[in-house]
Amino acid sequence: MRALLPESLDELVLLAAHCDDIPIGAGGTVLTLCRAHPGLRVRVLVLSGGGTPREAEERAALAAFCPGADLAVTVLDMPDGRLPTHWEWAKEALEAFRRTCEPDLVLAGHRGDDHQDHRELAKLVPTVFRDHLTLGYEILKAEPDLAQPPLLWPLDPDVVADKVRLLHEHYPSQVARAWFDEETFRGLARVRGVQAGVRYAEGFHLTRARLGGPVRSG
Repeated sequence: MRALLPESLDELVLLAAHCDDIPIGAGGTVLTLCRAHPGLRVRVLVLSGGGTPREAEERAALAAFCPGADLAVTVLDMPDGRLPTHWEWAKEALEAFRRTCEPDLVLAGHRGDDHQDHRELAKLVPTVFRDHLTLGYEILKAEPDLAQPPLLWPLDPDVVADKVRLLHEHYPSQVARAWFDEETFRGLARVRGVQAGVRYAEGFHLTRARLGGPVRSG
């Protein structure tokens, strides 16, 4: 497993239950990685929103958040809020997607998220991506479920400004929500920045990592 440095990554996998989860939870990190490594292979799976206006929003947003990347996006049509009752379908979809990629880093949600779709996807991810560095992004929303993430990714101020701008530009369906505003996104990034000793950061929970070097079998 490679060191987690932008220039050392060849392939990044992004997983989400809903359109907008990835840019909200990890948009600054994705922007940073893609800008640091032009041509980075980025493979995305979103479980819901397929065939709706939200799919068009998501595709345009991810193209903007992954500048210069070799980007492929798959958006499926799971009903929003129903992943627990579509567990087998989601598992099979994730396994099929896994056969198309070999990532150095996987970004998904995390198990402590109160939203059932986010939480159940986070539980599925390490059952499919078993040997990959996997980090869980946090999504600020109305539910009081934020926990302290142990991993913090520093963000340049211009990256945070671009994240906020792109979120508002590409997700018009969400701007009426009370929490979807610049103060929300900057506020959380500022708190995580204080904790990281920088101006801004995004927080991640560790889902799976392998430590140390190769070990001979037998």
